[in-house]
Amino acid sequence: MGIGELDREAHVPEGRPSGTAAGPRTLAEALRARGDDGLAALLRARPDLLGPVPNDLTQLATRAGTRASVVRALERLDRFSLQVAETLAVAPDPAPYPVVRDLLGGGDVPEIETALPRAVALLREQALVWGEDDRLRLVRTARELLSPSPQHPSPTGLGPTVAEATAGMSPGRLQEIVATAGLPSTHDPVSAVAALTALFTDRDRMGALLDTAPPEALAVLDRLVWGPPYGEVTAKPTPPVGWLRDRGLLLPVSPRTVVLPREVALHLRGGRAHRAPEPRAPQLAVAREYGPQAVDGAAAGQAYAALATVEELLKSWDHGGPAVLRAGGLSVRDLKRTAAALDVPEPVAAFWLELAYGAGLLASDGEADERYAPTPAYDDWLDQPPAERWARLVTAWLAATRTPGLVGGQDAKGRTLSALGPDLDRAAAPEVRHRVLGLLATLEPGTAAVPESLLARLRWERPTRGTAGSASRAPGAQAPAPGPTAEPGAAGTWASEARPAAPAHPAPSRHPADLRERLARWVLDDAELLGITGRGALSTAARALLNLPLAKAAAPAAEGGGVEPEVAVERAAELLEPLLPQAVDHVLLQADLTAVAPGPLLRPLAEALAVLADVESKGGATVYRFTPGSVRRALDTGLSASDLHSFLGAHARTPVPQPLAYLIDDVARKHGHLRIGAASAYVRCDDDALLGEILADRRSAALRLRRLAPTVLAAQTDPTSLLEGLRSMGFAPAAESAEGDVLITRADAHRTPPRTAPAPVPDGPPAPDDTLLMAAVRAIRAGDRAATAVRKEPAVPVTAGGLPRTSAAETLATVQAAAMTGTAVWIGYVTAEGAASQRVIAPVRVEGGFVTGYDHTADEVRTYPLHRITGVAELADEEV
Repeated sequence: MGIGELDREAHVPEGRPSGTAAGPRTLAEALRARGDDGLAALLRARPDLLGPVPNDLTQLATRAGTRASVVRALERLDRFSLQVAETLAVAPDPAPYPVVRDLLGGGDVPEIETALPRAVALLREQALVWGEDDRLRLVRTARELLSPSPQHPSPTGLGPTVAEATAGMSPGRLQEIVATAGLPSTHDPVSAVAALTALFTDRDRMGALLDTAPPEALAVLDRLVWGPPYGEVTAKPTPPVGWLRDRGLLLPVSPRTVVLPREVALHLRGGRAHRAPEPRAPQLAVAREYGPQAVDGAAAGQAYAALATVEELLKSWDHGGPAVLRAGGLSVRDLKRTAAALDVPEPVAAFWLELAYGAGLLASDGEADERYAPTPAYDDWLDQPPAERWARLVTAWLAATRTPGLVGGQDAKGRTLSALGPDLDRAAAPEVRHRVLGLLATLEPGTAAVPESLLARLRWERPTRGTAGSASRAPGAQAPAPGPTAEPGAAGTWASEARPAAPAHPAPSRHPADLRERLARWVLDDAELLGITGRGALSTAARALLNLPLAKAAAPAAEGGGVEPEVAVERAAELLEPLLPQAVDHVLLQADLTAVAPGPLLRPLAEALAVLADVESKGGATVYRFTPGSVRRALDTGLSASDLHSFLGAHARTPVPQPLAYLIDDVARKHGHLRIGAASAYVRCDDDALLGEILADRRSAALRLRRLAPTVLAAQTDPTSLLEGLRSMGFAPAAESAEGDVLITRADAHRTPPRTAPAPVPDGPPAPDDTLLMAAVRAIRAGDRAATAVRKEPAVPVTAGGLPRTSAAETLATVQAAAMTGTAVWIGYVTAEGAASQRVIAPVRVEGGFVTGYDHTADEVRTYPLHRITGVAELADEEV
């Protein structure tokens, strides 16, 4: 449908009153009859209509009927509202409310009787349906999208009407069908189609005709009745199919394809358009009930584990992480290494990487040899209390459109999607996350839902595009061939526009509803990893962060959702803080050269201990092991043996074991005995016997050492390689400067330049706030008053665009007279950019080549240059 047809549906001729006693005749008239709250509700539900703000209600109605906008609105309907729209698409146009109710089977189902008014009101609010209850009309574009066609079978499973199916049939063939059906012959095809339609819609005569049908023919109808209505037949169909085709109960749409007419299907269905209307949303099933304290405790434990995992990940990349692929993202090998380092599966490692990236804690450094590294924001994050760090991660996750679950799948071109790479954004992700958690919040605190019931609820709220079912095949018929007929499992579609591929892991899928279901499953897993849920139930802190009502035990009944985001973050942090393990300032030293941290350590202590010892195991208590290499690492930072003894004595609740003291003293005695500098590289030692031992060791052959003096060896390698080589041989050398001083090695963390977190990809225009909505409604109302104002019969010519045309002298005289009398006039105006428009203004001052007055179209006082006014005309008396 073109814009011209939309204009004809939305246009109101000038001077005609908006609507009649019988109800509105166009969508624009229906919108004009709404109050400001009704227009605001429409713009809130369909924010795409605001870009830009329509000039008047006719333009709003035209925009509301465009294909892209209607498709977007249909995709956001719940299942029953969509079923009502699908029913209107196969009902007469216009359709009385009782007809729609009967097509849905409402007379027999009280739930449909109750839900139908709500669904019709919703469709009216969104301008998909207009008209009074006795003349309900579906917007033309929506009817075209939802009506049955060979290429796009209807979700109702109904086919075309008799009139549509026989549009290209010869008059002779029509008369043969009429005669075989037992009807009197007619004089023209129109009368023949009308006679067949009347027969198929008459229950008594139709019942009598089907009573004469062979049982095999009835079996064919049974297979086609609920759709798809198309089936292929052979060149010589079986007798049952021939009997149905001869009487018009099956009509040909091609030489080898037949269709069940809509009127016949409705008779066989008992007048129902849908096999199983779903007026009520599925209820969430309870999997198990826990105490709220148990849920909060489990969630807090997982929240702490999440913080530790992110910190461990970024700390391991302190000196520069893996390289960035040329196409962007992390290589498969590096993802596997990261997963092994974190001791988690690869999909979980991808989740933590994307979480840190989405929170702005991780980015590429932008160097020539580009690598991933923590950002400066990571250091600020580390300085925050644990509960606030958790709240920041969860807030970033809720808003992010990047979808880690897609990692490992393929894009539309068959390329593998990599972690931190492009093409991972899915605009629906934030909405699905909020909706899943919102549904969990409807349960009692401590209650976990059955995942399948939650997915069923989501499918009802955002249903899959209508599926007509599997193609039926009549006895003796062949399988439908690809082409205009329905194939087995063919699904109806609404939009012809290309949609971005949404590869799944492991199997790709292009269907947006399939993606929403996968997103929902990932949300449940990710929420458990982050500590948003504990044992499948939403935690109290998560309720606060999501602006949801808290459990009664956690907050007074007066408290609830709707607070500012900053306040919600603070409240969530306050609720989580007491549940997190408190940091400790001591360790327990053991005789087997290990230290046990009985809880999370204070940050300075944890950083110092990480240099002096290696982490052996994690869990509720972290175990550190002291080794010669770890002690040497601490000595390399400039500490002495006495410094290490003092550090352990200050932070150990148990005495320093003798084996650990011996280990520190022994490594310290050997440390720095050998000195390595840059010649290319040299080894200096006061003990020439030790240098001889090094030269005699076969392992030193790769270093290509030679003696320059009794206490000096030269090497044909760099100092760093020489240092590592001698350490691997069991020595404890130290690097020295050109002045002979020992070089102290400190772990300088590598950071990227300041980076902002990746911006989420919006899912259409943002939701307008109340201020914008009210301003838009006022502007549309003002423009509509100007567009529909009744003007006097102009004595001046009017341009093809509807603008008045007067001379400069006539324009000046008319606006001066209007300024003196205080009346409004209709002007044509052309902007500096050449855009022409018509406006209604009330001039108050005319001087210096400008006219100043109140512009009813813009609802404000404006000044216009007279030379840009194309013409002026007076309004009718009743409009003045």
